[in-house]
Amino acid sequence: MTKLKVINKHGWEREEHEHYVESPWIGRRLFEVERFEGEVCDPCCGFGNMMEGARAAGLPIRPFDLVNRGYEHLWGTRDFLQSRQRFANFAMNPPFGPIEEFTRHAVRLAERKVAVVFPARRLNAAGAWLRDLPLARIYFLTPRPSMPPGHVYRELLAAGKEPSGDTKDYAIALFIKNFEG
Repeated sequence: MTKLKVINKHGWEREEHEHYVESPWIGRRLFEVERFEGEVCDPCCGFGNMMEGARAAGLPIRPFDLVNRGYEHLWGTRDFLQSRQRFANFAMNPPFGPIEEFTRHAVRLAERKVAVVFPARRLNAAGAWLRDLPLARIYFLTPRPSMPPGHVYRELLAAGKEPSGDTKDYAIALFIKNFEG
């Protein structure tokens, strides 16, 4: 009997721990348009694309992840949802399945700001729980970024190609501690 594999509409096998990689320009652009003060933590840093944007903006970084994926500035491995460590800011592309839990936890632990990459189509459905949080801004990402699984991203980069062709829209939801609006 042949074992069936779950394949998404791109033809990729589902990535373990929902490791899907944002384009490097997303972190660079976020830190160009939004001013952050203090260190920035990415608790699901993957290959470090978001953190490289923070570093380019001259910000101190504290990247960690559930799994060591080879990012040279990795601060350690841990389960973010079990962490109680506070940071000035968080900027992350979390697994989209538990995005509410990741977002709420980051807002609890942040001293200043939290930036979360978010599938745009899920913003309306998330409205019920987003109302409880200090959501200050939403940045829609254009051009449309491609977010392939980590293994596909590595293969593309090794072949000298950039990921492209995604059909989903994404945004960054920005939360500011104690914001009321």
